Amino acid sequence: MDPATSGVKELFKALDVDIHVVELDLLEEGNGMQDVLHEMTGQKTVPNVFVNKAHVGGCDKTLQAHEDGLLKKLLEGGEMYDYDLIVIGGGSGGLAASKEAANLGRKVLVFDYVVPTPMGTSWGLGGTCVNVGCIPKKLMHQAALLGQGLSDSRKFGWEFDEKVHHNWAKMKDAIQNYIGSLNWGYRVALRDKKVTYSNSYAEFVEPHKIKASNKRGKVTFHTGQKFIIATGERPRYLKIPGDKEYCITSDDLFSLSYCPKKTLVVGASYVALECAGFLCSLGLDVTVMVRSILLRGFDQEMAGKVGAYMESHGVKFLKKYVPIKVEQLEAGTPGRLKVTAKSTISTEVIDGEYNTVLIAVGRDACTKNIGLEKVGVRLNEKNGKILVDNEERSNIPYIFGIGDVIDGKPELTPVAIQAGKLLARRLYSSSSVKCDYVNVCTTVFTPLEYGCCGLSEENAIALYGEEHIEVYHSMFWPLEWTVPGRDKNGCYGKVICAKLDHYRVVGFHVLGPNAGEITQGFGAAMKCGMTKDQLNSVIGIHPTNAEVFTTMEITKRSGIDISKKGGC
Repeated sequence: MDPATSGVKELFKALDVDIHVVELDLLEEGNGMQDVLHEMTGQKTVPNVFVNKAHVGGCDKTLQAHEDGLLKKLLEGGEMYDYDLIVIGGGSGGLAASKEAANLGRKVLVFDYVVPTPMGTSWGLGGTCVNVGCIPKKLMHQAALLGQGLSDSRKFGWEFDEKVHHNWAKMKDAIQNYIGSLNWGYRVALRDKKVTYSNSYAEFVEPHKIKASNKRGKVTFHTGQKFIIATGERPRYLKIPGDKEYCITSDDLFSLSYCPKKTLVVGASYVALECAGFLCSLGLDVTVMVRSILLRGFDQEMAGKVGAYMESHGVKFLKKYVPIKVEQLEAGTPGRLKVTAKSTISTEVIDGEYNTVLIAVGRDACTKNIGLEKVGVRLNEKNGKILVDNEERSNIPYIFGIGDVIDGKPELTPVAIQAGKLLARRLYSSSSVKCDYVNVCTTVFTPLEYGCCGLSEENAIALYGEEHIEVYHSMFWPLEWTVPGRDKNGCYGKVICAKLDHYRVVGFHVLGPNAGEITQGFGAAMKCGMTKDQLNSVIGIHPTNAEVFTTMEITKRSGIDISKKGGC
C-alpha cells in the first residue's frame, strides 16, 4: 500500500469514520474502473476519495479539506461547494442559463471578462451579439438602408436641396449609447435574479474549482457543483506581419471613433460581407479580398447572388488573393496602410493602399487558457471546440457547454439562449426537453438580405440525391422598388422539397428586403413539417415579398426563364 493511501486511511481512522475501500489493483476490472474514475473526476491517481457522493480528491486534497474544515462539513452532510452552478461567459447563452437556474432556486455565479483586442477595444456584459455582433451590425445596416431610402424618396416626391452626408461619429455614439443601456440592463437582471456576477477572468485549477482574476489583479477561488462553459468565440487573425499591429476586426469596428474611409475587408464570411456592405452603403470605398468562395457553409447559389448584388452596388472584389503583409505608411485616425497580397492560383503578387484593413476570416473558440486541460475536458483538435453529447454535456459529467464554444452546432445567439434555458431546466427541474438544432433560421444582413432555413441545395442533393429533390424558384420585384426603378431581377426565392417525403420543404431561401422577417414565419411552418401542397394552399398577403412563396410553380429542373419581364 502506498504512503498516500495509508495517510488517508489513518486520517479517517483518527476521525472515527467508517470507510469503504476499493483496492483497484486487486480487482480484475480495476483498470476499467480507474478509467471511469478519470472520466468522472479528471484524476488518474489513487487514493481517490468520495464523501457522501461528493468527490474530494487525492491524499493532499483530503488532508487540505480536513485542515479547512470542509471534510468535517461533508461528513456531517453539508454542502461541498460554494455554488450550485458556475457559468463562465456572460454572453446571451450564459446569461440565459444562469437566470433560469436562479429562477429554479439555485445559487449561481457568472464570470465574464473581455480580453481587450490588440487595438485595446473592450466592452461590457452581454457577449458578442450585444456588443460587437448582431445588435450594432443590424443598426449600422439600418443606417445604410436609410441612405438608400433617402435616395428612393426623391422618386416618391420628397424634395430637399441640401447635400446629404453621413456622420460616422454621430452614428457610432448613438449605437454605443444604446449598447451601454443593454449592458446595464443585464447587470440589473442578474441582480434581480440574485445571480452573483464577477467581472473576472475564470480558469479551472482543479476539478470543481475556479481561479478568478479581476482587472486589478485580485485573485479569488470558487467551487461549484456544476459548470457551464459559454465563452463563445473571438475573431481570428491572419498570422502575417502587421495584422495585429495595424488591422482591426469586427470587435473594433462598431466602436471605432473615426470613419474608416477607404477600407479593405479580408474574408468572405457573413461578417466580412455584412461589414463591407454597410460600409459601402454609407459612401465609403470598400474592397473585399476573397481567398476562395463566398459564405462557406451557405447555399452557394444564394451566396453568388449576394456577391453579385454587392458588386453591382459598388463593393469591389479581389478574388483568389490572400494578404501576406500589412505595412503602415502613415499613422492617423485613420492612417494609411499598404497591403501586399498574393494570388492563390498563380505566382502574382499585388499591393494596394487603404486607410483601414478589417479582418473577417472566421472566429476561434475561447477554450484556451481557461484550464480545461486540467480537468480533462475533451476538445475537437481541429477547431478547439468542446465535444458534447446531445444534452450539451462534455466528457466530464459536471461540465457542460453552450453556444458558439461547442462543436457542430449553429453559431447563433438565439440558439445559445434556447440551449441555455433548456439545459438549466434539465439540470434543476424535472424537464427532459433538449434543444432542437434542426431547421434553425438565420439571416445574413448584407445590403440585400439573405434569409434561410433548413438545407442548402448542395446539402439536399448530397442527402437525398438530385433525382429525389425538387427546387421551386422565382425572381420577385418588391413593389417599393418599382417607382425608383431599382433592381428588377435582384430578388430571388427558392424552396427545396424532398420528393419521396410528400414534397416536404427541407430548404427555404430568400434574397430580398426584410429577409429575416420573412424567413421566421416559414421557419415555424417547416418545424411543423410543411409540404409544398400545404405551402400552395396558403393565401398570400398582397402586395408583399413573402407572397411569392405561396405561388411558386416553376422548377429549376424545367429550365423555364424566371426573370421579371413586366411589373411586380
